[in-house]
Amino acid sequence: MKKLLSQAAVAALAVSFAGEAMATEWNVSLWGKRRAFTEHVEKLAELVSEKTNGEFTLNISYGGLSKNTENLDGISIGAFEMAQFCSAYHPDKNPTLMVLDLPFLGVETLKQEGDLDLALYQHPEAVKDLARWNAQAILASPLPQYNLAGVGEAPRTLEAFVGHRVRATGGIGQAMAKIGAVPTSVTSAEAYTALETGVVDSVAFAPHAHLSFRTIDIAKWWTANLNPGSVNCPVVVNIDAMAALSDAEREALTSSFDASMDRYYEAYDETYVKWDQTLKDKNIEVVMLDDGVVGAIKAAAADPVRDEWIADMAGKGLPGQALYDFTVAKLDELKKM
Repeated sequence: MKKLLSQAAVAALAVSFAGEAMATEWNVSLWGKRRAFTEHVEKLAELVSEKTNGEFTLNISYGGLSKNTENLDGISIGAFEMAQFCSAYHPDKNPTLMVLDLPFLGVETLKQEGDLDLALYQHPEAVKDLARWNAQAILASPLPQYNLAGVGEAPRTLEAFVGHRVRATGGIGQAMAKIGAVPTSVTSAEAYTALETGVVDSVAFAPHAHLSFRTIDIAKWWTANLNPGSVNCPVVVNIDAMAALSDAEREALTSSFDASMDRYYEAYDETYVKWDQTLKDKNIEVVMLDDGVVGAIKAAAADPVRDEWIADMAGKGLPGQALYDFTVAKLDELKKM
C-alpha cells in the first residue's frame, strides 16, 4: 500500500510539474502607473489569460523591469517579452518610426492616429527597422495632440515663444526650436520636477500625461489649440518569444488586439471627462491662440522640420521621402473613411 501511495504521489507531482512547465508567462515592461496610456496592455493581459484558462499570462511591471528609455534595449536581449516605448526617446534606434512624430501632420482624431500608427508599423521599412532590435510592433498607443501646460506668462504671440523653455521631444521639440523656443527632452517622469524647479517654463504633453505626471498640479495655463502633433509609442514583443508561442497561445494574443485597442479609446474618452473637470477645479487658464499665430508657427516649423528629417534619412540611406509620402497618403485615406 505504501508503495502504491508513493507511486501515486510521484505521478501526481509529475503531472503538476508538467502542468507548470506548460504554462507560459511573459514579462511586460511599462512605466509610471496604470492609466489610459496602458489600458490596452492591461486589457490584452486580461483577455489572453481568459482565453487560455490562465495558461498564458502577461505579468505587467510599471518600472520594475527597465527604465522607459531602455525598454527597446531590454526587448532586444530578451530581458522581457513585451514592452511599450516612445520612439522619440531614442530616434536613432528607430528612425523610420519618427515620421509619425513630425509636427503638424494634421491628424484629427485619436482613432485616426492609432490607425495611422499601426499602418506605419506594418510598412516593410518599419518592420525591418524594429527587427534590428528583435522587436515586432503589435499595438499602437496613439496620443491626443500635445499642448503646453506651464507657469509664468503664457506665450500668445510668435515672438513670445522666443527663449521659452519647454519640455518637448521629437518633432514637436524640433518645431519649438524653429520658432526660437528652447526645448529639452527630459523624460516624462522628470517633467514635474523640471517645471517645479524652473528648469522649463512649460511641458508639452497630451492631457492624460499632464494628469499622470502631475504637471497640471502646478501649471497655471494650458494652450488648448496649438496642436503641434504627438509622439508615437508602440507596444512591441520580442520576435523570438512570439515565435516560441504555441498556435493556441498566438491566437489568444493576436485575436485580442482589436478589443484591447477598443478599451484604449474608451479609456481616453473617460480621461477627457476628468481632464475638463480638472481644468475647472484648478482654475487653469485655457489659452486659445489666434489662428494667425498657430498658422505662423506651423509655417515656420512644419516644412523645415520635415525637409530636414527627409534629408537626414537620405543621408543614412533610408527612404524618408517614401515613408513621409506613405504616411500622408494613409492619413488622407483615413480622413475619408
